[in-house]
Amino acid sequence: MVKIIDELSVFLPAYNEEENIKNAVLHVREVLEDVAKKWEIVIVNDGSEDRTVVIANELEKSDKRIKIINHAQNRGYGASLASGFYASKYSWIAFIDSDGQFDFGEITKFIDKQKETQADLVIGYYKNRKVSFTKVLTSKIWEAFVFTLFGLKVRDIDCAFKLVSKRVIDAIPRLESERGAFISSELLIKAKKKGFRIAEVPVNHYPRLKGKGTGRNLNVIIKSFNDLFKLWRKIK
Repeated sequence: MVKIIDELSVFLPAYNEEENIKNAVLHVREVLEDVAKKWEIVIVNDGSEDRTVVIANELEKSDKRIKIINHAQNRGYGASLASGFYASKYSWIAFIDSDGQFDFGEITKFIDKQKETQADLVIGYYKNRKVSFTKVLTSKIWEAFVFTLFGLKVRDIDCAFKLVSKRVIDAIPRLESERGAFISSELLIKAKKKGFRIAEVPVNHYPRLKGKGTGRNLNVIIKSFNDLFKLWRKIK
């Protein structure tokens, strides 16, 4: 395959993903070898209590293009994404969850869409999301709040597969949401406010086979809404 992007940083946030992290990283590396001339993989270990950090360290030692950022304590999904974005060095940055529910091979669709549209951010939206009806419903309610307060209308705000120009991250000196799930909304709202262009592509979503996600914990939901209204008061 002809390499289709000059340089790409990819980061994977991970919290208690000992059963998934190695396969996820190795699959990303396999794809990057085909699509990018220069690349790096950043594993963001968010204070995992299992063997995630041990496995991540082994991966880092096996390939100088793989590095780990280790949060000594669990800080939340938002903090993991912020660490990954600001640690990435190449002109394009992608992130994908480390739970095996996406196929990173679909990054070619993101790259093609960026070249077609000249977008600054290319964000995924689920073709057929493999989660409960309750999670789908709460996501739609969340998106309605974001649209009402900020006028941001996309098919799926929180899809954890995105391609972002480093220029966008450099223009946003701080992403503030740490504990909640507001981080993706915050990124898109701030990028839109600064005039960056957003494009969307459909992605497949697969069932989680191992481990357990934490994104719908009550404290995470409450913190997300707190962050939502905090940003609204700040920029309204």
